[in-house]
Amino acid sequence: MAGTDEETGRAGPADGGVGLQALAVELRRMHGEVNRLAHAFAAGQGLHATDVQALGAILDAPEPMTPGRLRERLGLTSGAVTACLDRLERAGHIRRTRDTRDRRVVHLHYAEGGKALARAHFQPLASAAAAARARLTQEEAEAALRFLAAMNEEFARLRGPERRPGS
Repeated sequence: MAGTDEETGRAGPADGGVGLQALAVELRRMHGEVNRLAHAFAAGQGLHATDVQALGAILDAPEPMTPGRLRERLGLTSGAVTACLDRLERAGHIRRTRDTRDRRVVHLHYAEGGKALARAHFQPLASAAAAARARLTQEEAEAALRFLAAMNEEFARLRGPERRPGS
């Protein structure tokens, strides 16, 4: 039968040879390599793996991150976020500022010194991404970006509404 084997996700002729299993394997391999680099960065900085996740969330946030949004994003307790932020601040990776309009609101910023350390450590990842991107046409790169964005939307749906710990 042409198409995709529904049990294994293996590709058949009708889908051009790109099945769910092949995508899953490549996504797992990529995730493993990124995790390897992230864990090495954490170890080298005396941080936890979760701390590196927090740095990524702070860096990628479209607006200044707050401890509450970081807690929701990482699925941590308030105490765990506070401990994480304390470690990151002590290590010089982040700085906390108070909102000028509402002093109760704390904004988290990736410190320039911390960014420089991360940039140096993750440069091989950036170079590898640039080399891989250079092998694609503009249309292929746009399709890959759409796929990754769609995957992230689906993963967010799986996570569902953010729940407070203990609820």
